[in-house]
Amino acid sequence: MEIIPAIDIRGGRCVRLVQGDYDRETVFADDPAAAALRWRDAGATRLHVVDLDGAREGRATNAASVERILAAVDTAVEVGGGIRDLETVQRYVNAGVERVVLGTAAVKDQALLKAALASFAGRIAVGVDAREGIVVTEGWLDASGVAAPDLVRQVAEMGVTRVIYTDTVRDGTLTEPNFAALEVIVSYIRISATKLKIIYAGGVSSIDHLRRLAGTGVEGAIVGRALYTGDIDLSEALATIEGAAGW
Repeated sequence: MEIIPAIDIRGGRCVRLVQGDYDRETVFADDPAAAALRWRDAGATRLHVVDLDGAREGRATNAASVERILAAVDTAVEVGGGIRDLETVQRYVNAGVERVVLGTAAVKDQALLKAALASFAGRIAVGVDAREGIVVTEGWLDASGVAAPDLVRQVAEMGVTRVIYTDTVRDGTLTEPNFAALEVIVSYIRISATKLKIIYAGGVSSIDHLRRLAGTGVEGAIVGRALYTGDIDLSEALATIEGAAGW
């Protein structure tokens, strides 16, 4: 299982929110590229970068900061937040982003999702962000009315091969992952025999949580606040967990 540090960008700085609440922000670094170098040097092989301003505004507001990260490290980078048109997908791919994450568009503009899948096979992931089982969009500000397992099934049938599932209630709380909700998604994958890969985010705050997640078969786990506070030491976590088999 891959352990993926999160770098959330707001106003050009590396921050963490609690449950996606823009009024509950902690700044951990003025320079997101410096955070990327920190996690690269600790052994990360992939970074999960989110443009928080972009997610709320519907456009790639912090694209320049993302591009500075790409220039600073040779680590694989996946990017989400405010990607609502094919031109932005193309911009990020051209800049060197390995994986572009579509969230709101996967609910509200599935024509874009289909076009992105057709043009950038293997480079597109879908972000399924759930609050109490319901997908939230527009920077987690709007409840879509779509159940998270239903969206996972929809996008799998469209040919999506990777979903980043985030429990927004747990995100940034240093509590624990929502294993019950994750099991619903995992069970669907097992029953349907789909090749869909799952990356989990939300509430991961100990190496024991990472061990349990590895046991579910997920491909990866995104860790944010716990790395910045020191609750999880990345080098120790990588030595302990990475390599645990997924599906």
